[in-house]
Amino acid sequence: LSFLELQREDIYSIEIVGGATRIPAVKEQISNFFCKEISTTLNADEAVARGCALQCAILSPAFKVREFSITDVVPYSITLRWKSSYEEGTGECEVFSKNHAAPFSKVITFHKKEPFDLEAYYTHPQEVPYPDCRIGRFTIQNVGPQHDGDNSKVKVKVRVNIHGLFSVANASIIEKQNVEGDHNDTPMDTESSSKNQGRDEELDKMQVDQEEGVQKSQAEQQNQADEDTENAGTETKAASGDKQDHPAQPKAKAKVKSIDLPIQASLYRQLGQDLINCYIENEGKMMMQDKLEKERNDAKNAVEEYVYDFRDKLCGVFEKFITEEDSNKLTLMLEDTENWLYEDGEDQPKQVYMDKLQELRKFGQPIQERYMEHEERPKVLNELGKKIQLLMKAVEAYKNKDEKYDHLDPAEMEKVEKYINEAMNWLNSKMNAQNKLSLTQDPVVKVAEIMSKSE
Repeated sequence: LSFLELQREDIYSIEIVGGATRIPAVKEQISNFFCKEISTTLNADEAVARGCALQCAILSPAFKVREFSITDVVPYSITLRWKSSYEEGTGECEVFSKNHAAPFSKVITFHKKEPFDLEAYYTHPQEVPYPDCRIGRFTIQNVGPQHDGDNSKVKVKVRVNIHGLFSVANASIIEKQNVEGDHNDTPMDTESSSKNQGRDEELDKMQVDQEEGVQKSQAEQQNQADEDTENAGTETKAASGDKQDHPAQPKAKAKVKSIDLPIQASLYRQLGQDLINCYIENEGKMMMQDKLEKERNDAKNAVEEYVYDFRDKLCGVFEKFITEEDSNKLTLMLEDTENWLYEDGEDQPKQVYMDKLQELRKFGQPIQERYMEHEERPKVLNELGKKIQLLMKAVEAYKNKDEKYDHLDPAEMEKVEKYINEAMNWLNSKMNAQNKLSLTQDPVVKVAEIMSKSE
């Protein structure tokens, strides 16, 4: 409330939502603080779904939603500390104050001749619900002096991201490069080249530059892919006593070159990389075990499914395609397999179930094939008969001197007639043999053979 510059009297009504609203103590605390009755008209279990729907409506051009903004804040102030060249002391700067808007990035400028460490910690340990207020140590590497021996200008970007996590995002060193033909050393940018003495010199070597731009709304923040465009501000000082850089007239034009620097981060309360790798490896092993277990269960379920399905069909569509004796044997085998599944076969390796299924299919496959052949045979026979009839009509028309077939060669038509006769003889002989067989016997001619002959 203090951050929003509101008083309790300014709050008109209170609606609480979420699972914790079921806890009487939570409702009582909120009610006592605001000195008002609280409302719980929203379904607690639908809170996230309603929020998602509202966010979709905000993003959709098809809906009009009353504009409002939500600003995430940094809950605890964060300070950076580093070693100072002045009497082996330390410098520090509060980079994010309490309730500072987030996500947010700031750029800090240092003047250094060698690699240096930045230690981030929460400014007020008593406010932080952790025994250790340190966040982490960040080493800016590969820093060296300029060609003329002066300090190098190092820009370090610190960031609190949309999740509230602090990090030293990147660092770069600014190198002076004289324009071709000019051998004079010149100051970088417009910073003063004068050397200050004592403590003032150390303070003058650090300033905070907030990134330019305007603060984004929450919807824009969520949509942006690049966090480098987070929130905005104007150039400020980082510590009291810092002096503004005074522009100086450069002696000659100078180019500057920005080079990215590697950063070694050592975060407190974070697992070591070796331990993280170990956990990742263990996770991979568990995922593999889950996969193998699923495959094993699928193999077991396949056996059980085959038993139930085939037993039903034996008394149904397959009944005419198996002898009574074979049916009794197969039924007994299916019952034995079912009992085995719930006894000794309840927890077997995957291969055992695959072998059991293969054994059952060895007996069941011929019955299933006889049924499928019987069902499909009439259709393909009809198609073959139609083709033979069509060709016979064409040959008859050719023999009757139909002008439509005058262009055909007599030798070709003889060949067609020969094929027709062969097909008819083949079909008659096969069907005569097939008609002599019972449904419990394997067919003489397969559907695939008839389709091949038709083609």
